[in-house]
Amino acid sequence: MVSRWSSPEAWCLLLSLLLLASWERGSGQLRYSVPEEAKHGTFVGRIAQDLGLELEELVPRLFRVASKDCGDLLEVNLQNGILFVNSRIDREELCGRSTECSIHLEVIVDRPLQVFHVEVEVKDINDNPPMFSVREQKLSVPESRLLDSRFPLEGASDADVGENAMLTYKLSPNEFFILDIIHKKDKDKFPGLVLRKLLDREENPQLKLLLTATDGGKPEFTGSVSLLILVLDANDNAPIFDRPVYEVKMYENQVNQTLVIKLNASDADEGINKEMMYSFSSLVPPLVRRKFQINESTGEIKVNDAIDFEDINTYEIHVDATDKGNPPMVGHCTVLVELLDENDNSPKVVVTSLSLPVKEDALVGTVIALISVSDQDSGANGQITCSLTPHVPFKLVSTYKNYYSLVLDSVLDRESVSSFELVVTAQDGGSPSLWATASVSVEVADVNDNAPTFSQPEYTVFIKENNPPGCHIFTVSAWDADAQENALVSYSLVERRVGERALSSYVSVHAESGKVYALQPLDHEELELLQFQVSARDAGMPPLGSNVTLQVFVLDENDNAPELLAPRAGSTGGAVTELVSRSVGTGHVVAKVRAVDADSGYNAWLSYELQLTAGSARSPFRVGLYTGEISTTRALDENDSPRQRLLVLVKDHGEPALTATATVLVSLVESNQALKVSSRALVNTMGPEVALVDVNVYLIIAICAVSSLLVLTLLLYTALRCSAPQTEGACGPGKPGLVCSSAVGSWSNSQQRRQRVCSGEGPPKTDLMAFSPSVPP
Repeated sequence: MVSRWSSPEAWCLLLSLLLLASWERGSGQLRYSVPEEAKHGTFVGRIAQDLGLELEELVPRLFRVASKDCGDLLEVNLQNGILFVNSRIDREELCGRSTECSIHLEVIVDRPLQVFHVEVEVKDINDNPPMFSVREQKLSVPESRLLDSRFPLEGASDADVGENAMLTYKLSPNEFFILDIIHKKDKDKFPGLVLRKLLDREENPQLKLLLTATDGGKPEFTGSVSLLILVLDANDNAPIFDRPVYEVKMYENQVNQTLVIKLNASDADEGINKEMMYSFSSLVPPLVRRKFQINESTGEIKVNDAIDFEDINTYEIHVDATDKGNPPMVGHCTVLVELLDENDNSPKVVVTSLSLPVKEDALVGTVIALISVSDQDSGANGQITCSLTPHVPFKLVSTYKNYYSLVLDSVLDRESVSSFELVVTAQDGGSPSLWATASVSVEVADVNDNAPTFSQPEYTVFIKENNPPGCHIFTVSAWDADAQENALVSYSLVERRVGERALSSYVSVHAESGKVYALQPLDHEELELLQFQVSARDAGMPPLGSNVTLQVFVLDENDNAPELLAPRAGSTGGAVTELVSRSVGTGHVVAKVRAVDADSGYNAWLSYELQLTAGSARSPFRVGLYTGEISTTRALDENDSPRQRLLVLVKDHGEPALTATATVLVSLVESNQALKVSSRALVNTMGPEVALVDVNVYLIIAICAVSSLLVLTLLLYTALRCSAPQTEGACGPGKPGLVCSSAVGSWSNSQQRRQRVCSGEGPPKTDLMAFSPSVPP
């Protein structure tokens, strides 16, 4: 190799080849050229610049070069975008004797995906000398051969192409033979010897000549073979064929014993010297001997093995016709068999997947896969058309020659169709045509484009108060049409304030199952309606979600007994004391028992009963069933005890009913002594020293004290009401209201609350419940 490039002319040739590397845009590709055997790192072209790509985009966009058959012969420097020779390129190894040789590169960049086709032509250099198949060729020439007799020789072969493979022959100087060149149809030629002087075996029994072949490259290479010519003494006339070269055209794939040609040679001799037999020359290689056979008697050449145009399309058969003289004479001819192509090869389809699976939000025009087709046949038999299974959202786009891109043609929806089975059909142009198919499975990858959905936007739940902590009250469930993590739903509370407390202190929701739990016992008297939202979120990126509203109604239970309100008159030891004049008539109201119940509905509907004690069977008093008013049933007389102890039972209508008891002490006095009795009673409560003071003075003091106490009580009540926390947020207790309890319009105090609906919006709503029971007259 050193001597090959040592001359200045060789370096000038190499430099000119490198400078001639160019690119062009045509049919969607770049074209460069590079000489074979170029050193590692040899510049081929500025591929990134020629493709219109910025250097800083090469690495982020995953710039890469792929070649189906040529491995890593060429590489791209991602720093400067230059295409260079990466490893040794041997044109003869790559393309054989083909006159055109190129490396096809697929340049692929992502984000967005682009595919470019680059053709790099490999220029031939004269790196192979002419070669002969043997070191020495032997020729047997009878001394009786006439002048101008021709003797074919095996020519040399050169692995190069073009001018580098154009061979010229030179024969060493001698007085008997000159060199004759026979031109073949394919512009090739093979040498032969022409006798110019008669031979004399007695003078020269053998001759040694040197045949030299020189190619047309620069620098030129030579090869030589030794010619040993044995001069035979005997038969004067050799067989002669009609033509020195026979040309035969036939289709490939002929069955065995198909006739190729029948040769005919003639011999001017007589008798046994005229009889001849045909045979393949010793120059015929073993491959040709396997493919064909010759009948030694008739000269018929027939097919003996499979002949395939795609393997070898021409055969050169050297035939000898040898007579039976002594010594035998030999005639020579060459049979050139040219095979014609038949459509015997189906197309081949190769699918290279690039972007599988395909996301359902992929844009129209996204390249899914690269498809290459090929056919070993020639002409129309090798012309291929491609088609795709109809009625799919994809199409084939021709990019270069037999290269196609499978691209997205319409919008995908995984929830409708999650996968496609595509069939690519390649059909050649032969008659009859052949085809091949390739299946492409395209999976549609899920994108988080569906939010979890609930079966209804709102749920109503009923739960009794005083529930155990942690009890399960409801289960929410949402469904997501997506797949895998995009359909993995988790649940959470939409946090907010319920009054002065956080919603999470009342309820919780299990993130995976959607079960809603009450964290503490709920109290109907504190919270009648708990309204909140549960959020369902999937695990996609970004996550999608939706909310559902839960209205939890807390049902009342009879868990509060009636409570007695403070009496309006004085009391002694928890009992209400009333002074009643004996002169009052029937139906006079002497006192009223007031009670409330913190429950609601029937649980807060109160009724009053007068409990009779021993010795009070004929009590002149009764109590209103729903009013709590104690009134006389008849006129009082002297037989009635001056002190009456009344026991009033207050009972609600719950199941079971809860009760409370009020004691009322009724003192019967004369009408003109009522004031004195009350004054005396007041004096008795103030001690023995005060009894000495005038009764009128103490009466005034008592009235003032009572008045002051009343004013103080009112002030204290007002202050407590003003200092009580205001209901803020969702669910707080309001001011007790009145519940209608009879048809005649009497009222009893009951728990009545104003609460805000737990959404936290709007003014508080008053819950007023009216009862109109049938009261017997």
